[in-house]
Amino acid sequence: MPRLHHLSHSRTFATSVMLLLLLATMIGCKATGPGKVESMAANEAKRVTIGGKDTPNPSPDTPDTVQTGKEHFQHHCQICHGLDGHNSGVPFAAKMSPPVADLGDKKIQDYTDGQLKWIMDNGLRFTGMPAWKGILEDDEMWAIVRFIRHLPPKGAEGVPAVYREEQEEHEQMEHGAKPEHHHH
Repeated sequence: MPRLHHLSHSRTFATSVMLLLLLATMIGCKATGPGKVESMAANEAKRVTIGGKDTPNPSPDTPDTVQTGKEHFQHHCQICHGLDGHNSGVPFAAKMSPPVADLGDKKIQDYTDGQLKWIMDNGLRFTGMPAWKGILEDDEMWAIVRFIRHLPPKGAEGVPAVYREEQEEHEQMEHGAKPEHHHH
């Protein structure tokens, strides 16, 4: 009987040591963002694989179309790109890997309207950009493209409500008050 107890104790000890080694290994591991060469290769691959380059935008470039696009954008896209398309007030935008694109950035604005629509249709692999085909209608996506071409200045639209509420709660906590926690 003592021999079985000793064997059981040895297995428990060995298992504990293995778990500690595994934990130490995991603590020592650190995920880092892609390096410069990796990022350049990924950006070039995206540029090459994005279709729609020669597809013209059938929606008129009018204030009404831009307003319609803005409304659809703020309903569907603001959670990642902010109300203004510049990621204003989106706390995780810069922390994503890769970061959420500022749609006012020259690299984004250099895409043709057809390419921007293609991105909305198909999403972008290895980014957080989802495919909207089957969720948004074509005319809604084309109107969003018109809005992207006429983005307001960074910060002009304020912080999306979902993040504004969280910001207010954190500010209340910093000042020692118990936040009023409610979700709409």
